[in-house]
Amino acid sequence: MSSFTMALAMLRQRVFAPALATSTRCYAVKPAATAPGAKKKKLGKLGPIMEKKVIPVETDANKLVGYVCGSNYLKTGQDVKIKPDAEYPDWLWTLNTERIIPLDELDPNTKQYWRRLRKMALRRNNQLSKLKKF
Repeated sequence: MSSFTMALAMLRQRVFAPALATSTRCYAVKPAATAPGAKKKKLGKLGPIMEKKVIPVETDANKLVGYVCGSNYLKTGQDVKIKPDAEYPDWLWTLNTERIIPLDELDPNTKQYWRRLRKMALRRNNQLSKLKKF
């Protein structure tokens, strides 16, 4: 039986020891250079540097008063001309441009009320979820 255990020990040394001693990587990353004078690799080319476009600002007072500057996004044509107030619909002048109406002043039977309530609840839940620490 001792010869059998010796044979197993020799087999173990021949089969498993070389596999453990020479471990190799199994992923596709090149090993780091170990030479003392080795340089780091450069990153790939980043491509051409984009220059910012300078958009001309309209300074003509007559054009600023009579036209909606920047409304023409096409290469041809011109900006939209501002019409007299009588040509615009009446509901346009009743829009709220001052402040956001508080939730207390909204009617609970409107969609606007429930949408605002849902939005506030989502914001509150998101803030609370940021505070949770696991």
